[in-house]
Amino acid sequence: MSTHPHLGQRLLRIAMTVGPGLVVMFADADAGSLITAAQSGAEWGYRLLLLQIVLIPLLYIAQELSIRLALGTGKGYGELIRQRFGSGMAFLSLSTLIISCFGALLTQMSGLAGAGQLLGIPIWQTISVVVLLIFTMMWTGSYRSVEKIAIVFGLFGLAFLLVAWKAHPDMQRVAQQIQELPLHDNRFLYLMAANLGTSIMPWTLIYQQSALLDKGLSLSHLKIARTETAIGATLCQMVQAAILIAAAASFGQHGVVLETVPQIADAFTAVLGHTVGHLVFIIGMTGSAMVATIVVCLTAAWSVGEVIGVRHSLEQHPRDAPWFYVAFAVMLVAGGILVCSGVNLIHLSIATGVINALLLPIVLGFLYSLARTELPPALRLQGSYAVVVALLFVLTAGVGLYAGLAGMLT
Repeated sequence: MSTHPHLGQRLLRIAMTVGPGLVVMFADADAGSLITAAQSGAEWGYRLLLLQIVLIPLLYIAQELSIRLALGTGKGYGELIRQRFGSGMAFLSLSTLIISCFGALLTQMSGLAGAGQLLGIPIWQTISVVVLLIFTMMWTGSYRSVEKIAIVFGLFGLAFLLVAWKAHPDMQRVAQQIQELPLHDNRFLYLMAANLGTSIMPWTLIYQQSALLDKGLSLSHLKIARTETAIGATLCQMVQAAILIAAAASFGQHGVVLETVPQIADAFTAVLGHTVGHLVFIIGMTGSAMVATIVVCLTAAWSVGEVIGVRHSLEQHPRDAPWFYVAFAVMLVAGGILVCSGVNLIHLSIATGVINALLLPIVLGFLYSLARTELPPALRLQGSYAVVVALLFVLTAGVGLYAGLAGMLT
């Protein structure tokens, strides 16, 4: 009899903790990531599939350090950098983040606009509705209510796993192609950098740290937060792998260069049929893009507040935290205007991923340094694990920098 209350308390604790890790990982499988994975499969078959799997532990390691920093210090990423390195470095970090966030926001809105086009809805109408709905939600909701909405949207993205199952990939061809890495080809390197940059992104790291704090979690929630993030990282990369598999099965033998979002939907049509394929694509793309839009805008607003030292929480009324809501609104409206101007979604999404890859030395460098110096001794990154993390971060940043720069010469 005594075990039931204890079990009930544990389940309640899990329910109260879960959220930031799933939201940020659902957001990581955003429109840009899905488009990049689709182009990778359409152009190179299964050759970049193994990278999606290899990135699971790397993504977890990076996000887990952000969990430690949040729960171990009680401070956000921008605040810690300002405290440790000074205002100049804090604004440098903020600048790289804003670039990454704005590029990501453009890809989310473009993905939503592309999904709307499949339903015959003009781009400006889709974007207007998206901007209005998201800003209304942020204006009137607390962090917990926004988090619940984001999780619901993120679950839609799991529909993409069905596509990989139905694609019935040729396993002999998969095994052969994952061993073929044309590292001499600059176009291949460009897409490799884009896949790195759409998996390990500055805004996902910073969002999780700020979200844990806004939710009011403490060190007692560390174990649950780690488990949630491990599950989320796995789901995130599996969704991207599913998109790559669907595109490779549909286009991979011909080396197709995609130009529009509806072309990506054709991969789903080939696997699931016209009606079901388009429906799954629209549901999955809309869910992924909506949750990422929420996360990107929140991250930018939180970071501006942390760096300049003003209030920055959803729990505060707009009159009490004007900078937070102004930063959010500016990002949202500016992104909507640019997408309505007719920017090429595919090219922009891949370019955004490459830019993120080029920013990896700065992002991972700050993250590693903070984990080594700002945490209490029991949580500090040290010993052999610190060496392993350092080697992985240097390798990842180096590959991202080399592949991105080489690919830009294409």
